[in-house]
Amino acid sequence: MTKYDVYALGNALLDIEFEISVEALQNLGIEKGVMTLLDRDSQDKIVSNLAEYSQKRSCGGSAANTLIAVSQFGGKSFYSCKVANDEPGNFYTQDLIDCGVTTNLENQTAESGVTGKCLVFVTPDADRTMNTFLGISGEFSDAELMPEAIKNAEFTYIEGYLVSGESSKQAAIKAKEIAQAAGNKVAFTLADFNMVKFFKPGLLEIIGSGVDFLFANEGEAMLMADTEDFEVAVDHLKTLAKGFAITRGASGSIIFDGDRLIEIAPFPVKAIDTVGAGDMYAGAFLYGITNGMSYAEAGRLASLASSKIVTSLGARLKTEEVQALLNESKAA
Repeated sequence: MTKYDVYALGNALLDIEFEISVEALQNLGIEKGVMTLLDRDSQDKIVSNLAEYSQKRSCGGSAANTLIAVSQFGGKSFYSCKVANDEPGNFYTQDLIDCGVTTNLENQTAESGVTGKCLVFVTPDADRTMNTFLGISGEFSDAELMPEAIKNAEFTYIEGYLVSGESSKQAAIKAKEIAQAAGNKVAFTLADFNMVKFFKPGLLEIIGSGVDFLFANEGEAMLMADTEDFEVAVDHLKTLAKGFAITRGASGSIIFDGDRLIEIAPFPVKAIDTVGAGDMYAGAFLYGITNGMSYAEAGRLASLASSKIVTSLGARLKTEEVQALLNESKAA
């Protein structure tokens, strides 16, 4: 018996979310619909121009959002990350613990520095734009890894954002090696179109000889395969992972279980905010396959959960909402 369903590592970022018009986004000089890495001064300058907007804070980062979902469904999760000894870092740590996620932050003393922040801009078309300053999270290294927790987790989940720093990339590779040496599985998410666009060699370095499961959206998958043909992208991902899920927005998703492709139907909804949809999909799916569901059942739960989260603001649902989705999925 493993102690954790999922162990994950990623960039700890305090999410600060704003609702904003497309015009205002353009006036700020921000590229819409993607994640852009910034230095501290650039991010502070943007924040200084947002005083009139209300904001919502929560512990975030792609892998953190995924693990919170796993926990809300009833799974057991462990998150390794890095925050600074400042107010945002303290807020982040407490929020993560309150969400039921075990973390290295409970046992390691935070260093002086600045906790990473992600400005999340939600426009009326339900698109999300992220401007990120990694702060101390950019110094994430194997010092933050907890080998015993990795060895005691059915899956180790790695977010692709770690590729942007050398020490974090090496930590991802080491975590993968520890998990595989223990006979456990490794899942990886490509995370973002820009990560594939600018860091593909590093992503391939982390993937190495292959992972057990890969998460991607359609655009990331096709860019990874250097093609505009979806079927070609599907075949290419088979060379990188034993199984994978490709999300396709309103068209649903495709899952490869190692033998066959499974089409997962979408749940049509009116999207308000797509922040966290991919993270929720991964969290629901990982919970499902570590708790007795088939790939098709886990895929259906993931589709249902990701469709629910885009109907409200923010990257997370309330626990009672998540439990209701689980009950609905089991009843189907």
